[in-house]
Amino acid sequence: MSGLLALLDDVAAIAKVAAASVDDVMAQATKAGAKAAGAVIDDAAVTPKYVHGFSAERELPIIWRIARGSMINKLVFLLPAGLALSNFAPWAIPPLLMMGGAYLCFEGAEKIAHSLGLVEHHHSDAEESHDDPAHLEEERAKGAIKTDFILSAEIMTIALAAIPSSTFWMEAFTLAAVAVMITVAVYGSVALIVKADDVGLFMANRGRFSLTRRLGEGIVKVMPKFLWLLTVIGTAAMLWVGGSIIVHALHELGVHGPYEAIKGLASALASAVGGPVDALKWLFTATIDGILGLLLGLILIPIGLKVVTPLWQALFRKKMKS
Repeated sequence: MSGLLALLDDVAAIAKVAAASVDDVMAQATKAGAKAAGAVIDDAAVTPKYVHGFSAERELPIIWRIARGSMINKLVFLLPAGLALSNFAPWAIPPLLMMGGAYLCFEGAEKIAHSLGLVEHHHSDAEESHDDPAHLEEERAKGAIKTDFILSAEIMTIALAAIPSSTFWMEAFTLAAVAVMITVAVYGSVALIVKADDVGLFMANRGRFSLTRRLGEGIVKVMPKFLWLLTVIGTAAMLWVGGSIIVHALHELGVHGPYEAIKGLASALASAVGGPVDALKWLFTATIDGILGLLLGLILIPIGLKVVTPLWQALFRKKMKS
């Protein structure tokens, strides 16, 4: 009997350790996922355009297909690559982060320049028109998964850099938790956004009460403005996160000037304004990082549009033909 009790005590102790480990994984995953806010918001803002023009009954299946592709991107390809970098080539993470940050800056600046009529927006293969709806759906889904791979690589790299040094398995489970949490959050939100106008239209046309009908009409009217606001927030977040990534990566590589200058300027501005100093420091730091991201993105626009994008499209077209 005493042996059985001792065994139960051991099982309980193991369960407590496992529960604590799960708590640690979830806490680290939440913190790491928050660091990737810019890429996450942009992912949620970009995806709805891939179901535009399809019938209502095809919207959720397309989103599910893209979400499944996103999960495969993160867990099958990016997770092993991230763990290999962390354990065998940690020196490569800051340069990769800088490349990803530069991409975010380029995308954010290009969206702003396009909205101002300064550049022509680059179109992907998924944006080309086709007479066959099934073929169009196939192209849209492939284009969305391809775009997701780039954004997912950013998310996983940022999350990897935010995870404290730990064991191999802790990093693996944390990254896997980040992948699942972010994919569910992004594509669950996309599904709600895409179907919101259908729900509003149903409420407006078939609601039993006048309040229900007015609420449905309000949802239909507000959704275009909400999507516009989401795009604006996503663009601002991309510039802020992209600029911040580059500044912090330079700091880790020993180039401390930009980091120290921004930190000092934000502290001086917060002290001059007065009020909640810590909140103002964060606000000014994020604003300066965003301005730097915008300036860098504007510099990168000619390179991205004239060199990188044509090479990228030619590479994928060549693969599709072969």
